[in-house]
Amino acid sequence: MKKTKLFHDFFESEKAGGFILIICTIVSLLVANSVWSESYIHLWHSQIGNQSIEYWINDGLMTIFFLLIGLELEREVYIGELSNFKNALLPISAALGGMIVPAGLYLMLNYGAVTQSGAGIPMATDIAFALGILSLLGNRVPVSLKVFLTALAVIDDLGAILIIAIFYTKNLIWTNLLIALGIFAFLLVLNRLKIRNLIPYLVGGIIMWYFMLNSGVHATITGVLLAFAIPFGNGDEKSSSFILQHFLHKPVAFIILPLFALANTAIILKSDWHFMLSHHYTMGIALGLLVGKPIGIWLFSYLSVKWNFSELPSDLNWKSILGVSFLGGIGFTMSIFITLLAFSDGEHIDNSKIMILISSLIAGIIGLIFLKSTIKNSN
Repeated sequence: MKKTKLFHDFFESEKAGGFILIICTIVSLLVANSVWSESYIHLWHSQIGNQSIEYWINDGLMTIFFLLIGLELEREVYIGELSNFKNALLPISAALGGMIVPAGLYLMLNYGAVTQSGAGIPMATDIAFALGILSLLGNRVPVSLKVFLTALAVIDDLGAILIIAIFYTKNLIWTNLLIALGIFAFLLVLNRLKIRNLIPYLVGGIIMWYFMLNSGVHATITGVLLAFAIPFGNGDEKSSSFILQHFLHKPVAFIILPLFALANTAIILKSDWHFMLSHHYTMGIALGLLVGKPIGIWLFSYLSVKWNFSELPSDLNWKSILGVSFLGGIGFTMSIFITLLAFSDGEHIDNSKIMILISSLIAGIIGLIFLKSTIKNSN
C-alpha cells in the first residue's frame, strides 16, 4: 500500500493539529472557569457585522475545513484507498457501522423526546484527534492501519456532512439554494473545460457559500461541493487539487481547528455539572461514542471481510481493528459541530459538549492502551 507524499503531509498535519486541539481545549476550559470568564466568553460573542465571532468561525472558517476534507476524499476516491472498490469496502463498511450503531443506541434512550435530534452527535469521528493519538505509538503502527483510520474518518465525516444536509436543514429558501447549485454546476463546467487556474473556483466558491448560507442548508456543505469541482487531473504536484490541499493543511490544522476548539469549549462548569451525566441525551452520547463506535466499526468491518466483500490487509489483525475502532469514538470537532445544529437550548449544548469531551478522552485512552498492547504483542 503506497504511502504518498500528500498522505504523509495530511497525516503529519492532522497529528500535530490533534495535539494543538488538546492544548486549546484545556486552555479554553481553564479560562472560561477563571476570573476572566466573563470577558473570555464575551469575546466569542462579540459582533463582526451582524454576527458573532463564534458564528463566523462555525459557519465561515469551518467551510475551509470541509473543503480540505472534500479534497482528501476526492484524492482517496481517485488514486487512494477508495480507488479500488474492494479495498474501499472495508473502511466504507467500518464507517457505516460507526454511524448506524451509535445513532441506534442514542435513539434507544431518546426516541420521541425533544433531544432525539441529537442522534447525529455520536456518529462522527475527529480525524485530528484520532490520528494524533495513533501517532503516539510511533513507527510501530502499520501504514495500512493509518490509511484505514484516515479513510474511515474521512468517509465518516462525509456521512456527517450528508446528515447535516438532510436532517439539520430546517427551512429551505429554494431560490438561494438553486443559485448555489447553479454556481456549482458552472464550476463543474469549468472543470470539464480543463481550466486549472484556482482563482475562478475560489471566487465561485465564495459566492456559492453566500447563497448556501442564506438557503437554509448549512453553509459548510459548500466546502465539499467546491472540492469536487476543483480539477484533480492525474493528482500530481502540479494539479489544482494537490496545490490547494497542500496549501490548506497548515492553516486548517494550526489556525481554523484551534479557533473552533477555543470558541466552542468556552464552557462554564457549574458546581453541579456532574448531574448532567444522568440525562438521557448525555448518556446517549456517551453510549454512542464509547460502545456504539467500537462495536459498529469492528462488527461491520468483520462482516465485510467474512462475507468476502473486502479483504483485511495482511499486516493487520482484528485486534488492531478493534483498537482503531475505539479511536473512532473520539468525536470532538464533528460531534460538537453537530451539537450546535441539533440543539438550540444552551444547557443542552453545554452538557453535550462536556459529555463529548469526557467520552472522547476515555475513547482515546482506551484505544491507545489497547493498540499499544496489541502492536507490542504482534511484533
